Amino acid sequence: MKLKRFEFNMFPVNCYVLADETNEAVVIDAGCYYKEEEQQLKNFIIEHRLTVKHLLNTHLHADHQFGNAFVAREFGARPEASQRDEFLLAGIAAFCKSFGFPLNEDPAPLGHYIADGDTICFGNTELKAISVPGHSPGSMVYYCQKENCLFSGDTLFKGSIGRADLEGGDFDALRESIVSKLFVLPDDTVVFPGHGSETSIGYEKMNNPFFR
Repeated sequence: MKLKRFEFNMFPVNCYVLADETNEAVVIDAGCYYKEEEQQLKNFIIEHRLTVKHLLNTHLHADHQFGNAFVAREFGARPEASQRDEFLLAGIAAFCKSFGFPLNEDPAPLGHYIADGDTICFGNTELKAISVPGHSPGSMVYYCQKENCLFSGDTLFKGSIGRADLEGGDFDALRESIVSKLFVLPDDTVVFPGHGSETSIGYEKMNNPFFR
């Protein structure tokens, strides 16, 4: 599997493009807010002749879905996320206003709901959706057993965890999700988070201060 990470600058959020030898691809958390960021993502997909099969969201906070409408329009892949986070789309304009910047584009409606245990296929690659409520009610991570890696959104970071004080957040549920759903994975599983640098399950089990 080939992986490209984009760090978009509004908050700054990690967007991932995954592809395999078939050139079929998925985009995870299209957080591109500025036109230049949209063009950067578009150019990469075109230059590598990728076919976007899925536009995935780990959750639907504004910074992780700013580019959903753009990707859907350009590549025909409609956003996919948990139905439990769908209510967050209605509050994105107010969220942007509270931070003092305009909404770049109305949120794209979801084209497909993802549930715990679903398998997302592209080319010869599979991702497993794992429900991890806490940061938001519908937070999901995407696990690729074949490549021994995990895309954790804002659930688990290097040395930290996601905040739980936003609408629908639950600190106790967040910790329980990580312990029961993520810390049972192999220690050498590479974790690609929604913000910041990569880590591993084993490192977080040993070093994350929220689990000491």
